[in-house]
Amino acid sequence: MHSTAQLEELASILNLGSLRKEVSSMIHTAQLNKPSYTQFLEDILSNEIQKRRQRTHEKLLKSAHLPRKYDLDLFQESNVQGVTTKQLTELRQLIWMEQCYNIIIMGPSGLGKTYIAAGLVYEAVKQGKKAYLITLQELMSTIKMRDVLPSAMRLYNRYLKADLIAIDDIMLFPLKQAEGVELFHFINRLYENTPIIITSNKAPTEWSETMDDEVLITALLDRLLYKCQVISLSGSSYRMENQKTIF
Repeated sequence: MHSTAQLEELASILNLGSLRKEVSSMIHTAQLNKPSYTQFLEDILSNEIQKRRQRTHEKLLKSAHLPRKYDLDLFQESNVQGVTTKQLTELRQLIWMEQCYNIIIMGPSGLGKTYIAAGLVYEAVKQGKKAYLITLQELMSTIKMRDVLPSAMRLYNRYLKADLIAIDDIMLFPLKQAEGVELFHFINRLYENTPIIITSNKAPTEWSETMDDEVLITALLDRLLYKCQVISLSGSSYRMENQKTIF
C-alpha cells in the first residue's frame, strides 16, 4: 500500500500541486463519503483544475497593477456625462478586444477615467487575459531602463505580449522628443495586435501642446484612432464633491 508521502511525491513529479498539499484530506473525505473510483478521480482532477485557475487569476490580477477601486459594479456615473450604464455593460463584454479596438477615455480629473480603464482591465483578467494598467510615466521609466536592468526588459517584453494594455494619464506631463519617439515605437509594435486603452486629461487634438512634434503626434494618433472608441467624460469631480478633511 502506498503511503501518503509516496503519493505526495508522485503528485509533485506530475506537478499536481493541489493534490500534493491536500492528499491526506482528500483521502480522508473519500473514506467518509465512499465515492466510486471514477468519482474520486474526477474530484481529484476537478480540484486541481479549479486551484490552478485560481492561482492563474491571482497571478494575473497581481500583475495587472490595479488601483484599490476597479469594480465597475460599484462605479457611480450619476454625476458623469459621456458614458451610459448600457455602454459600460457593452464595454465589459470585451467584444471590442476581440476586434482589436482601442479606447480613449478623456476628460477632466475626478470623473473616473482611471476607474473605468482599471475596471475593463479587471474584466479582461477575469477572462484569463494578460492585461495591465500602467501610467505613462511608469511605461517611459521601463523603456528607459530596459537596456540597463534585466527586470525592466522582462517587464517591457511582458507589455508587448499583453492581451490588453491601459496607459493612464497620457500627455499629462510634457514629453521630450526622444520620449515621444519611444512611445510611438511602443504603440506601433502593439498596433492592430493588442488593444490599447488610453486615459487623458486632454483631447487628442491638444496632445501637440505636450509634445512639440506635430508629425510624431499625427503618426501616433493615426495608429490609435484607426479603430477606436473615444469616450469624452464631463461633469463634476467625484473627489471634489467627496472631499475629506481632518476635522
